Amino acid sequence: MAHTRYPIPGVHRHRVQSTISKSRFITTLAHAPNLEEAKRFILEVQSGYRDATHNCWAFVAGPPGDTSRVGCSDDGEPRNTAGKPMLQALLYSGVGEIAAVVTRYFGGTKLGSGGLVRAYSGMVKLGLESLSLAEKIEKIRFRVLVEYGLIDRLKAILLDHDTKIIAEAYATEAEFVLELPIENEQGLKQALAGISGGTLLVESEGQPET
Repeated sequence: MAHTRYPIPGVHRHRVQSTISKSRFITTLAHAPNLEEAKRFILEVQSGYRDATHNCWAFVAGPPGDTSRVGCSDDGEPRNTAGKPMLQALLYSGVGEIAAVVTRYFGGTKLGSGGLVRAYSGMVKLGLESLSLAEKIEKIRFRVLVEYGLIDRLKAILLDHDTKIIAEAYATEAEFVLELPIENEQGLKQALAGISGGTLLVESEGQPET
């Protein structure tokens, strides 16, 4: 089932830190709506902590649990002890469009493979516990041509379907560009057909850029 609304990070950056066996760990979380934003965020954190022993990272640049746009890196830690556990924590968090960098300043005590897995996954979970969330609602736009006599009836049904008028123009007929949650698309189209007897011209404009 497609995700039409889901939680995403509600703040630009969120940071927590903790000391584990003398090593200092810093988790930075951010909204990552696409691969480009995820990579830009990772580079930003790496640049800010150039002196760190490791800057391990993971991201899910899509809906919660979606593995089509993910990535991770151990950044020098033993293979699969940092990036992969971080990615698993993100995938099972129920939060979408999110990236995480866990920075480590080595304190002299080795944690072992199991200890590293617990530390890196635990640091992501620690950040998630206090992360402020917002709701992402997938939306769609389409264009409607309507006779002047139906304009008032059209506008009356828009509120029932959480629909906004993005643009409008008036010529031989009135033209409206509408934006609404994808989940409401079929209901609105049925309502439009109901007021016009199926004569309204409806053309898809696709999804708006985020």
